[in-house]
Amino acid sequence: MITITTSNVNGLRAADRKGITTWAGRNTPNIWCMQEVRAPQPDVDRIFGKFAFEYAQAGAIDSAEDFTLTNEVCRVKGRAGVALLSDLPVVEQRYGLPGLTEDVDSGRWIETDVRTPQGYVITVACVYVHAGNTDDPLKMEQKYRFLDTMLVRMGQLRDEAAHGGRQAVLCGDFNIAHTPLDIRNAKANEKHAGFLPEERAYVDRWLDEYEFVDVMRDLAGDIQGPYTWWSQRGRAFDNNVGWRIDYQFATPELAETARGFVIDKAPTYEMRWSDHAPLTITYDV
Repeated sequence: MITITTSNVNGLRAADRKGITTWAGRNTPNIWCMQEVRAPQPDVDRIFGKFAFEYAQAGAIDSAEDFTLTNEVCRVKGRAGVALLSDLPVVEQRYGLPGLTEDVDSGRWIETDVRTPQGYVITVACVYVHAGNTDDPLKMEQKYRFLDTMLVRMGQLRDEAAHGGRQAVLCGDFNIAHTPLDIRNAKANEKHAGFLPEERAYVDRWLDEYEFVDVMRDLAGDIQGPYTWWSQRGRAFDNNVGWRIDYQFATPELAETARGFVIDKAPTYEMRWSDHAPLTITYDV
């Protein structure tokens, strides 16, 4: 069994001040995908050193040498940034989506090929999709360009998995609530970025044409939520007025091995190190 966690940390340095290292020591996911790291490399290295210490203290690793960090800092200062840590052997690391060269698209996609305890090699991608803004056509153009480029890579991952190659899982903050089950106030948000019909159609394609599985939804069934993000305005968290925008999309064979999921709202409420709750899924691979 392995655990894969995805979480938008809403600024790694701020999260460090608010207790994310304590969460790391308590949970020690085998693979941890983080988005919106928003920190320069020296700070990323320093804080990941703390994570390695917590993992060692918890007995998850013997030493820091058993810990692999893959990350990409956004070339726009203070923006985006993705990171992926693993206490499993990492075979290969890849950075960015081929074809995207603008600074604003950096720090949004990294991949690692990881060897599981059963000897399989799986591809894990950490993804941070542009948020978009309906009041800013340029930001929506950037989002759709990123999503279009994603489709090319997803097709490659699908084809490889379907022909006996590596299975894959895409983890991250996709900034899209797929259906009314994934957002508390669906009707009120139909014209807002994150719940536009054009955005949701991409998720339809991922699941139908590209054959990826929304693993959490597959496990939870057709229930309302559970959500992964709450606005910091008003009492959205207390009233559970949330969105589900953090996902793990897996190729079918890997998705079939999923055994359970947890959306850990406790750090959001107790420590408030992010307005996103970590999503952890257990896979039998």
